[in-house]
Amino acid sequence: MDEAVITMTTKRALGAAFLALLCAAGAKAQALQDPTKPPVAATPVAAGPAATSSGPQLQSILIGRAAGGRHLAVIDGEAVRPGDSFHGAKVARIGENEVELVRGGERQVLRLYAQTAEGMTPAHAARR
Repeated sequence: MDEAVITMTTKRALGAAFLALLCAAGAKAQALQDPTKPPVAATPVAAGPAATSSGPQLQSILIGRAAGGRHLAVIDGEAVRPGDSFHGAKVARIGENEVELVRGGERQVLRLYAQTAEGMTPAHAARR
């Protein structure tokens, strides 16, 4: 009977030691990088006081790879295509980095990223 008690006590001690090792190893683990996070070079357009504008925000652009592929943009959570209407404005054009809205004679360009001094987006600069 004493052997059974010793064995159970030993098993519990080993289990507690193993659990302590697992906890200690987890404390030193590095945080995982988000693979969908844009590169550091990609600076958002909105920066400073102008960032608080009440205008529409371009959130995403999807362009099909095939010639004449589908163009789709997400503005303020709403998916739009060229020719669609967005809050009274017509979606005139969807490019790689921008969407052009036309309301009457007024033209508004929404951009995903700010352009660099050379006029290229950070994504274009990274491809070079």
